[in-house]
Amino acid sequence: MPVNAVKLVYFSPTHTTQRIVESIAQGMDIRPLSSLDLTLPPGANQTLEVDRDTLAIIGVPVYGGRLPVVAVQRLQWVLGDGGPAVIVVVYGNRAYEDALLELKDMALARGFVPMAGAAFIGEHSYSTTAMPIAPGRPDAEDIARAMAFGQQVRARLLQTSMVNLPPLDVPGHFPYKERRPAPASPPTPTTIADLCTLCGRCAAVCPTAAITVSETVITKATACIACCACTRACPTGARVMEDPRIRQTATWLYENHSARKEPEIFFGDRG
Repeated sequence: MPVNAVKLVYFSPTHTTQRIVESIAQGMDIRPLSSLDLTLPPGANQTLEVDRDTLAIIGVPVYGGRLPVVAVQRLQWVLGDGGPAVIVVVYGNRAYEDALLELKDMALARGFVPMAGAAFIGEHSYSTTAMPIAPGRPDAEDIARAMAFGQQVRARLLQTSMVNLPPLDVPGHFPYKERRPAPASPPTPTTIADLCTLCGRCAAVCPTAAITVSETVITKATACIACCACTRACPTGARVMEDPRIRQTATWLYENHSARKEPEIFFGDRG
């Protein structure tokens, strides 16, 4: 199957998913390589068309066993032309449930032909030093696995054609897991005033433009997706997740899902 370029398409608030898809591409070693980062809000709606002879590597994190709603919305801007795609989800060591199937179905709907899929593990957004949940993931072993997966994808591309590409089957159920209804008062990060320098970094990395920085830091709760991009990016540690509901969830994850899980990869029925 002739592939003349690779396009990375990802939503990655804490850069974990980005690291995985970049490592897969590194293992493939196909040039030219370009990226479409869907993480930050655009200035205006856009459409990106991916040529038939370009391989798309599409990566999205898992939120509660599903794809984040905002990522689903932004993937609507991406349009394939019947070319191959590798679909990747990254989850925080609990379970990816229906997310990989959801991404496969969405890739098909947007004009791609999924030829391979993978579920990798990343440090959970709610992980802390006191309660680590998959700390440091993806680690060196994960990156090596991602690069090896990329090598396998390239080998498969050389061995087959779009006509003979076997269908990809991935875990998941349809209808997908029902999303939890949004609470009346969603949990959001807070700012420790004594530590905050009003640098604006939190607002700059927010995927939904939920943060405004002027004389204080204001978070629009209804827009916040609790991705923790701001808490990870804050240079002084002023942005924190102190909501008791988040801490309760983090404690449960730490107590029940701390055992190391390994990446899973999927090819068509011949692999």
